[in-house]
Amino acid sequence: MTTLIDRLAVQSPRLSPRPVPWISRGITGGAAALFLALVAQAFFRSGLASWSVGVVYILYDTALLIFTARKTWRLMDPPPAPLATGPHPTLGVIIAAFNEASVLATTIEMMRGQSNPPDLIVIADDGSTDATPDVLMTCYGLAPPPIGAMSDAAPRAPTLRWLRLPHGGKARALNAAIQQVTTEIVLTVDADTLLDDGALAAMRGAFAAEPRLVAATGVLTPICGPSLSGRLFQWFQAYEYVRNFLSRYAWMEAHSLLLISGAFAAFRRDALLTVGGFDPVCLVEDYELIHRLHRHSVDAGLGWTVRVVGAAHARTDAPASLMAFLRQCRRWFGGFLQTQHWNRDMIGNPHFGALGTKMMPVKTLDTMQPVYGIAAFVILAAVVATGNFRIALPILLVMIAKIAFDLVYHLWSLKLYARWTGQSKGLGMGWAVVAAVLEPFTFQLLRHAGALWGWYTFLTGRESWGRQRRTAIEAGAG
Repeated sequence: MTTLIDRLAVQSPRLSPRPVPWISRGITGGAAALFLALVAQAFFRSGLASWSVGVVYILYDTALLIFTARKTWRLMDPPPAPLATGPHPTLGVIIAAFNEASVLATTIEMMRGQSNPPDLIVIADDGSTDATPDVLMTCYGLAPPPIGAMSDAAPRAPTLRWLRLPHGGKARALNAAIQQVTTEIVLTVDADTLLDDGALAAMRGAFAAEPRLVAATGVLTPICGPSLSGRLFQWFQAYEYVRNFLSRYAWMEAHSLLLISGAFAAFRRDALLTVGGFDPVCLVEDYELIHRLHRHSVDAGLGWTVRVVGAAHARTDAPASLMAFLRQCRRWFGGFLQTQHWNRDMIGNPHFGALGTKMMPVKTLDTMQPVYGIAAFVILAAVVATGNFRIALPILLVMIAKIAFDLVYHLWSLKLYARWTGQSKGLGMGWAVVAAVLEPFTFQLLRHAGALWGWYTFLTGRESWGRQRRTAIEAGAG
């Protein structure tokens, strides 16, 4: 019998590397060579040309915004939601949890309270050592099952099960659960994610309407808790999430969506098992999985699709302090670099269609984007510190033009986002203007710093999942 591990070994480019075409090597090497050439201009050129790395950084970022604007334009007049032609598929929810006793009951109750509740809720308990057993016993009457086994239905919540596992990380917990869940659709939800009512109905509808849909992400809004730093980080991240999910919609329209949110993601179970489940070695197991789904679809000619479902909305507990934010950026970017390296044979490869010829080259440039951003800032700081205002003035004018462009796009994106998702709370236009002006000199630099830390993580291999404190949900539960 073929096991999940056997399937992963066959499907994963990490375990079964593919030959890397010359065009893939050329694009990867070219991105690094271009950076070195642009930084060198600071030593050999004068005027604005000495800041070439900053000019190219701005042009690249602007080009991505224009691409997103073009692809999301149709959201101004969204088409009617596709109608399912058959019965909605069964749906099971897996909540991978390690020491999440403080928020677990809140998350479960939000799930059970859906107008279209799941057929099954499985707590994939990843060897918790906190009060998780007490919560499940007190709130739902569940007694601890043996390690490696799943409980019977909870006496006080018939759809709830407890899968008790030895500690092995999120990906292993999810893999163990998907092999025991028998529903057609599997929804992975982090213990720090609260689904809005109607989210599950929207996911069911999307899969029912499109038989070839194998993975879908909902739209997330960050919540960070009541502290001063929490409110500040929530403010910046709220606008960042708007842009990120509009970007995902744009790449979906280009048939090249790779980035879903494992905190709230749905998969067709058969497809998930076919490609070997989640890779426990990857720091961003949800992102890496989508690459394998695309690979298998292309190789087997299946025509599988990946989507972002605007009507499926949830709130997720986001970093509320500087170090928590930097650690999250480090893990995300380190995992992104891992995945990009393992799938480097896809870069520029026409075998994978638009995914290979458009998305993967863009992702290659994205590996260098934070390096460009930090280098541009350092060179600008050196120019100002040395009093070379003859160079600083044209740089300042370019930056003002960029901020103005970003501001116009930012305000436009809020209207698109509200029309697409129906969500506008906490996204005021006045505060959006302030965020657009301040972000390039504050929050964006922090993101780049965290990404550089991710480069260190990738090169040294020193990273693990760890646990983030759930400041927002814990405050609400208390």
